Amino acid sequence: MPTRHKQVEVAVAMPVFGTYTYQVPPALEGLVEAGKRVLVPFGSRRITGYVLGDDSRDTADNLKPVDDVIDDDTPLFPAEMIPFFRWIADYYIHPIGEVISDALPGGINPSEYAVFSPTARGRRALEENTLDTAEKKVLARLTEKACRWAALCKNTGEDIPRSLLEKMRRQGLIEKQHQLKRQTVRTKTERCAALADTSADESGLSEPKAKIIQHLRTNGQSPVAALKKIVPTAAAHVRDLAKKEIVCIVEQEVYRDPFGDPVTPDTPPRLTAEQQRVVREAAEAVTSGFRTYLLAGVTGSGKTEVYMHIAAHALEHNRTALVLVPEIALISEIERRFRARFGARVAVLHSGLSAGERFDQWMRIARGEAPVVIGARSAVFAPLTQPGVIIVDEEHDTSYKQEGRLHYNARDMAVVRAKLANGAVVLGSATPSVQSVYNVAAGKFRELNLTRRIHRQAMPEVAVVDLRQHKGLKGARRFITPPLEEEIRATLGRNEQVLLFLNRRGFASYPVCAQCGEALKCRHCDITLTLHKKANIYKCHMCGYFRAAVSKCDTCGSASIKQLGTGTEKLEDAVATLFPEARVARMDKDTINRKGALLKILKDLREQKIDILVGTQMVAKGHDFPNITLVGIICADLSLSFPDFRAGEMTFQVLAQVAGRAGRGTAPGKVVLQTYSPDHFAIRAARIQDFMSFYNQEIKFRKALQYPPFARMTQLKISGRDKTKARQQAEDLGRLCQQIQNSGDPNLKQVQVLGPIESPVTRIAGRYRWQILLKAPEAGAVRKMLNLLRTQNPSAFPGREIHTAIDVDPFFMM
Repeated sequence: MPTRHKQVEVAVAMPVFGTYTYQVPPALEGLVEAGKRVLVPFGSRRITGYVLGDDSRDTADNLKPVDDVIDDDTPLFPAEMIPFFRWIADYYIHPIGEVISDALPGGINPSEYAVFSPTARGRRALEENTLDTAEKKVLARLTEKACRWAALCKNTGEDIPRSLLEKMRRQGLIEKQHQLKRQTVRTKTERCAALADTSADESGLSEPKAKIIQHLRTNGQSPVAALKKIVPTAAAHVRDLAKKEIVCIVEQEVYRDPFGDPVTPDTPPRLTAEQQRVVREAAEAVTSGFRTYLLAGVTGSGKTEVYMHIAAHALEHNRTALVLVPEIALISEIERRFRARFGARVAVLHSGLSAGERFDQWMRIARGEAPVVIGARSAVFAPLTQPGVIIVDEEHDTSYKQEGRLHYNARDMAVVRAKLANGAVVLGSATPSVQSVYNVAAGKFRELNLTRRIHRQAMPEVAVVDLRQHKGLKGARRFITPPLEEEIRATLGRNEQVLLFLNRRGFASYPVCAQCGEALKCRHCDITLTLHKKANIYKCHMCGYFRAAVSKCDTCGSASIKQLGTGTEKLEDAVATLFPEARVARMDKDTINRKGALLKILKDLREQKIDILVGTQMVAKGHDFPNITLVGIICADLSLSFPDFRAGEMTFQVLAQVAGRAGRGTAPGKVVLQTYSPDHFAIRAARIQDFMSFYNQEIKFRKALQYPPFARMTQLKISGRDKTKARQQAEDLGRLCQQIQNSGDPNLKQVQVLGPIESPVTRIAGRYRWQILLKAPEAGAVRKMLNLLRTQNPSAFPGREIHTAIDVDPFFMM
């Protein structure tokens, strides 16, 4: 019998469900292992695959072979992460190959693509003019230059059907060749010099060459760039010494540094009795087995110090630690504190890094050089081995929900990853999510509490201003009422800092024609544009479309546009008008989009070069500035009107969080909360910083309407550029859902099918949007219906013209 080669299970980086079995040629057997990338044949081309382990499922003798191993030494992810990837694929109903592809740094996968070129027969046919118009256009373009299908469409200005190209290929008019595109992100290297002959005598050499040899003899191998600081012409001298075989030149891998300024090592402070109790209990789970803790700590109670002590305990027991924060804006501060404690053992992962920096940080983690990882939601995929603790700071934050190809919640995935690793997970927040508090009540989570601020500062006093009583005010005082203005003046008079919060960026969020009353809307979305005065443009916050600020009304052509609505830019102008002597800064998505801009704002705030900071919700999370004693909430009602069952929860959380920025130093803090709805239970609870009073009322509402946590929901999001086809797809899926529901299976009977219905924002980026909501007491029933939907109508998931996305546990219903 012929010898059977080793077989491996491979997940391919394609939108296909399931995995495939490939045989490993003898020459590659020592290189192929779980966690590595391989190049495999798939259909008519070669693509990237991920090895999941040995596989004996397929006994066929004609299995396709692995073509090549992309990763030579270190696997990109440890084998222990594979069950985690399988869980994600199953729970979120997403192809496992795409799950892994989304988890890894971008730009690292080689890919093969088709290039079309004319044959000799095609060139003759073009010269003899025997072709129809479409064929003539294709061949005329390909005669100029062979190209891919997308480039062909772009250069001809037409959507060339693939069927036409296939027909021309069969007729022998064109040929199709596959070319391999190598990865765009690679390891960075630098040239280094080392002594090849340690007994070399430099006495007969020139002074520059002698200096180089002396340096190498004393310091060992050195980068050529470092040698240039000693001898400016070192590169040429090193080449000469290499020819004489006195010096050898090697390429050494180096990491790109994402950190910037170095930090001074710190000494752990003495913990309070509360902090010691929390650390003791959470640290025990690092070595004793999986456990989930909800750390409910008031703002300023020292949760970050608790995190660092638990992480240190994990490292002491040869385990690793992962810390997730909701936004990049928070990473710089917490990363500096962890680096001061753990030094070079810290890595960061987030989308603000360059592709090369992210790849280097990933490899440092995969090689075991950085056992502590800090990052935003995507860091939940960090290739750590044996994570002993996973910390999710501000666990309530909606930023942990990913909206993209793979709709996932990093907080929930952190719990699963800790369970699979038999470690601890700590969910920290001053305003926990309703779901997490319910899980404590149900016995799934254990609760830990920090009830006092670290230096026993009092919580800030909160004064409510009813905006209904200030409707007639003009100019800047429409936003800054007399009570708030008075408090700002008093605070500035004491040389203390002020934070003004408005969760809407831009200058005017509702520009309206003064002649006909029509709003200026985005060309591609069904929402109004927002004026950004400093950039002198109207901009869409959904798709990024913009137009000049001098634009006229699309309906009547009038140039008279009223700038209604308020954003942080208009508020900044109002503050500058009322307080011309104050140093004012703004912190929102528009002001921190340049690299380093966020760090400069935070540094200026820390060094008290800013008197008044105006910002959106990014200023509400995690920042600790002791000299901020006054927080002004310009309008507390903005999120209450969202068509979302979590509107009250989001309102309470953001108000309580931003109020917690006040009075974190020695001086007492105050909050002025302006609202049109002072009697709303979320506003009342935020005023007294009482989460449980909010929770007790909110949970009754959720139970009465069977919303999470009393039900599990999945949203089908249907979108397409053709309005009619998008609607048709939604209606077809809706009918199929009803048919599956009525199939007689008692589990499927309990699934409620709501919709199809047009989304509240019916068009975004030129795509018409519909949605179907599936709701049931248990997640298994919904998942069963979704799997039946996918198998009975596979072309819809994800679909070419009309895209259907599955969003399990949705957060955003817009």
